[in-house]
Amino acid sequence: MTSQLQNVWHLRKVAEASAKPCDVCYKPTISVLITPDQKDYFYVCPGHLKDRGYCTPIVDEAGAAAKKKKEELDREIELIKKQYEEKMKKRRKSKEQKQKDKGKENGKDEKHEKSNDDDKDEDEKAEKEKNDQ
Repeated sequence: MTSQLQNVWHLRKVAEASAKPCDVCYKPTISVLITPDQKDYFYVCPGHLKDRGYCTPIVDEAGAAAKKKKEELDREIELIKKQYEEKMKKRRKSKEQKQKDKGKENGKDEKHEKSNDDDKDEDEKAEKEKNDQ
């Protein structure tokens, strides 16, 4: 008793040097459809693989859903990273601005204190001159 041939084929590619003619249109091709047990194969060109009347791919829905979910998560991670980087840039800019403002205020305060110190020095000098006379 022979086993029934399943209608499941896997697409494989061969080297350019091993290209053979398509079994349908006889154009040279590197695409080979082969059974899972590798007992039967035939060469087919990419044009026939795209034809829905000729063959249809078996889609692993669980794998496709997992891939879509992973891509979605990757996009969301990238978006969050971008938002975080922008937030950190704003924080750095605000810190720099605060330091500049603080430096300006300190500079004004120091100038004001210096002028007050200068006034005190001048007052002390004036008092010494009065006492010396």
